[in-house]
Amino acid sequence: MTTAAPSHRRVLLASFVGTTIEFYDFYVYATAAALVFGEIFFPKGAPGTQQLAAFATLAVAFFARPVGSLVFGHFGDRIGRKSTLVASLLTMGVSTTLVALLPTYADAGWIAPVALCALRFGQGFGLGGEWGGAALLAVEHAPPGWRARYGSAPQLGAPAGFIAANGLFLLLGLWLSPAEFRDWGWRIPFAISAVLVLLGLWIRLKLTETPAFAAALAEAPPPAVPIAELLGRHGLATLAGTTGAIACFAAYYVGTAFLLGYGTKTLGFAMQQFLLMQLGAILFMAIGIYAAAWLADRRWDERRVLAGGCVATILVGFTIAPLMNGSAAGAFTFLSLTLLAMGFVYGPLGAWLPSLFPARVRYTGASIAFNVAGVIGGGLTPLIAQGLAMERGLAAVGWYLSAAAAISLVALLLVRSRSDGGAAELLP
Repeated sequence: MTTAAPSHRRVLLASFVGTTIEFYDFYVYATAAALVFGEIFFPKGAPGTQQLAAFATLAVAFFARPVGSLVFGHFGDRIGRKSTLVASLLTMGVSTTLVALLPTYADAGWIAPVALCALRFGQGFGLGGEWGGAALLAVEHAPPGWRARYGSAPQLGAPAGFIAANGLFLLLGLWLSPAEFRDWGWRIPFAISAVLVLLGLWIRLKLTETPAFAAALAEAPPPAVPIAELLGRHGLATLAGTTGAIACFAAYYVGTAFLLGYGTKTLGFAMQQFLLMQLGAILFMAIGIYAAAWLADRRWDERRVLAGGCVATILVGFTIAPLMNGSAAGAFTFLSLTLLAMGFVYGPLGAWLPSLFPARVRYTGASIAFNVAGVIGGGLTPLIAQGLAMERGLAAVGWYLSAAAAISLVALLLVRSRSDGGAAELLP
């Protein structure tokens, strides 16, 4: 991306930094849910039930994300990408910062988990409008031959946000005693979100509208109800995009939220040790994201690279039981393989999903497909994986991951996008 003009570099920076902040906000919650939320926001119960309750709150945001994609997609296709992205970032940031101020179950009883779920809904609502807009911001500025690599800018925000979030938790674990971390230390990453959001707003307020949106407005008035036009004319594209994106969410939430809780509470790894392994493994995800985007631009198209990533994820699913055997080497190997494969089923999505829709409903279409896939592939994955591990062992979690990737593979093999901006179509 070093050959991009200065204005394009500014666009890519805005897409990357804004998405990094949004995913930082999302991941500090996922990490805290895996580590402490069960014991501080819920009453004591049978072994594992507090962790199940914490993962259940994690799922709340995934069900909020499609709602956010409808609202922000509506305005993104009607008034523009820039203003909508500013609003989504502000919504996410305020919700995250307020988590730092919540009382615990010991202080407020059931008011505490209810308030936690409300703010988690706000996080998901904001993120529902973030990814689609950030992807369009990058892709709709891309020069010929660079779509997938420009589209990888918001995707790279995911590992960057993860590194910032988990790196901060790692440092807090080193600096604070377990009691201090449980009592107040976990609040610090949520409070820091306020500063990061101000930075993101400063960057995004300097943007202009994308050329594709301006051209769509010049050609015809924006749709009165984008979701109605999307489902009426581009239902197949929406279904294909949704199904094709399931694998990336399943891979990510098995390799991060679920295994962080399982590794520290069942396998006996220290929190700092497992966080450090995840931070090392997430670098493989970043490598996979850009390698997949480069291959999509220079060798194959986004659909074929995504399909290859699905095959790799199916195979990785069968390695969880033998590798996650309590040894640090085995755990790190599995985490690295999973997140590397996840990079290949995630990196090209920033270009592939927008390619399924014309510019006039692209914000709504890409956002809904991505976020509904998040509900199916990620929203309940930590909860389901925890239940499967408790009842049937880790092998069943691997089968679940492989099945999710197989579903995405079928969609990618059957549907292709149209280079002329028309509706997606079934392959003969």
